[in-house]
Amino acid sequence: MRVAPLVLRLMCLAWLWTVSHNSSHFPNKRRHKEQYGENTKHKHGGRVDLKMKKLDSTKSLLIKSEQLLRIEDHDFAMRPGFGSTAIPVGIDVQVESIDSISEVNMDFTMTLYLRHYWQDDRLAFPSSNNKSRTFDARLVKKIWVPDVFFVHSKRSFIHDTTMENIMLRVFPDGNILYSVRITVTALCSMDFSSFPLDTQNCSLELESYAYNENDLMLYWKNGNDSLRTDEIVLSQFFIEDFQPSFGLAFYSSTGSYNRLYINFILRRHIFFFMLQTYFPTMLMVMLSWVSFWIDRRAVPARVSLGITTVLTMSTIITGVSASMPQVSYVKAVDIYLWASFLFVFLSVIEYAAVNYFTTVEEMKKLKRAKIPNSYNATQAMAFDGCFHDNDIDLTSFPEVSSTPNTERNTQSRNSTVSGLSRNSTVSGPTEGTRLRRKYPLKLSLSFIMSNSYMIDSYSRVIFPMAYLLFNIIYWSMYA
Repeated sequence: MRVAPLVLRLMCLAWLWTVSHNSSHFPNKRRHKEQYGENTKHKHGGRVDLKMKKLDSTKSLLIKSEQLLRIEDHDFAMRPGFGSTAIPVGIDVQVESIDSISEVNMDFTMTLYLRHYWQDDRLAFPSSNNKSRTFDARLVKKIWVPDVFFVHSKRSFIHDTTMENIMLRVFPDGNILYSVRITVTALCSMDFSSFPLDTQNCSLELESYAYNENDLMLYWKNGNDSLRTDEIVLSQFFIEDFQPSFGLAFYSSTGSYNRLYINFILRRHIFFFMLQTYFPTMLMVMLSWVSFWIDRRAVPARVSLGITTVLTMSTIITGVSASMPQVSYVKAVDIYLWASFLFVFLSVIEYAAVNYFTTVEEMKKLKRAKIPNSYNATQAMAFDGCFHDNDIDLTSFPEVSSTPNTERNTQSRNSTVSGLSRNSTVSGPTEGTRLRRKYPLKLSLSFIMSNSYMIDSYSRVIFPMAYLLFNIIYWSMYA
């Protein structure tokens, strides 16, 4: 009887121990459920967040690449083959475009693909199929690359859309191709003495910044074929030639450096400047000649025409100067514009001379003629100069009465002339004829002043012929 209660107690103890042992595992199950619930929080509408997974895979791939190339086993702050001969670095350039050329700033902007070729045995890796491996900018920061820069550059940047435009390709034997897409704005020393009929020689220069010729040797990878260009079309220039070259640059403090040149020749299109500058200038000069066919007494018409052409030429000169750099020498376009301005200005001066001589001539006629009070308005207009001198009829005016004194003076002058004519056959020219030959210019001026209308007649021929001769000389020199 005592055994039965003892057995029951043992059974109860065994049941309690089993229950307590199972309850100790429940928190672990609950913890697993909570972790599973947290993982399910990354799901939004059936979409799984794969960002962390992608970063982890990239990180693991980068670690594998670093291990394959043994990056941690070497000091890539030093160049390959440090302490021995200079490392050769080949350069290959493909010009994508010439974006702009500025005459005011004297520079140009170019976009190009710059490729470097060298060998680094530290990056050699075993490969069964002898295939290269390609990486982006993230691995470039961990290895040694040449420090090539652009001499005389003002601005430059590496394109970074959508990622940095950098490519690194490593071959199993340690040969490396490093390519980068760059836009650079560099200086171009331009000579505008023949502008706009000029040809400009510009160059983009590449050089190592830290390594002189004893440490790094830059060279064109494929000679003249190392420079390739796409089809480039510019608005104001025609590209005549692209040519690579090389040389040495010496600095007194650091030594000599290898320098590579990308030379290109630009020839300017003239048609734009013909339409904007030369044709309007020619028309203004020809317009100033119209005043030679306008009556010399039409003062408002001739003065307004002359002033208009002068102001228009000033506007053209100002517009051309504003789009050019302030150089200290004379340009070809300046010669043409200022010569044309001189022709326009002389046409205004010509009318001033015509008007002055006409006024002097009329004043002399008014002083010589004794005009009665009974002449009509038509005769007054004739004296005022509205008609040509040979059209003026002075027969209607009364003749001046002669006096004994005037008759004696006339007879004495006639006798003097007849005596001079008789003596000329014996004794040669007299003093009066010598004086006449001595002052031919004064006589010519007196003749022109007494016939001022002839100035316009001569100007109609002299001005066009002189301007035509100037154009022939100008275009034969610069074209």
